[in-house]
Amino acid sequence: MKTLSNILMKGLATVLPMALTVYAIVWLLRTAESVMHHVITYVIPEELYWPGLGIVAGLAILLLIGWAVSAYLVRRILRVWERFLERIPVVKTVYGAVRDMMRLLPSADSQQDLQSVVTWPVNGGYMLGFITRNELPEFGQALPEHDLVAVYVPFSYMIGGVTLYVPRNTLRIVDMPVETAMRLAITGGMTAPDPDASHGTAALEPDKS
Repeated sequence: MKTLSNILMKGLATVLPMALTVYAIVWLLRTAESVMHHVITYVIPEELYWPGLGIVAGLAILLLIGWAVSAYLVRRILRVWERFLERIPVVKTVYGAVRDMMRLLPSADSQQDLQSVVTWPVNGGYMLGFITRNELPEFGQALPEHDLVAVYVPFSYMIGGVTLYVPRNTLRIVDMPVETAMRLAITGGMTAPDPDASHGTAALEPDKS
């Protein structure tokens, strides 16, 4: 009986991630189609609408927004909007969590939000984190003796994390893709290793820029 239970659990562990992924994709496509259907039929007659047009229109809008945020003026407007949202008690928590998750997606920016995977020694162990800023001039007068960098540490099995400001010379860069390190961090180390990921470490050199 125990063997049968173990086999069933292995089957569930194999099928459930795939099923949830397919369900999420189908739900997202259906939602986009439904929402855009109402929007598009305000512009064109119902008889000209064909299935899938809502998804195509949604992708086109996302491409347009992605292109627009590259403009300086649009980025300034978005920063003002973000500062406004961060003043609303409940909204700022939800918005901040979603924004942090979206930063994990690949972007065309020359400087990514999560720049390097690093480890930081804590009580005989090592904490896994991600460099988000290499220069912190804001701390120059308060801590002139330290060359600090900002390190984001995600929480396991949770949305969110904590940002630490630590001396550069205490960090070591891990030769690992950001996506692999993030899976390792948020699953509490239970994720399967990526065969293509390297596992070397190197000291973090002082920033000379």
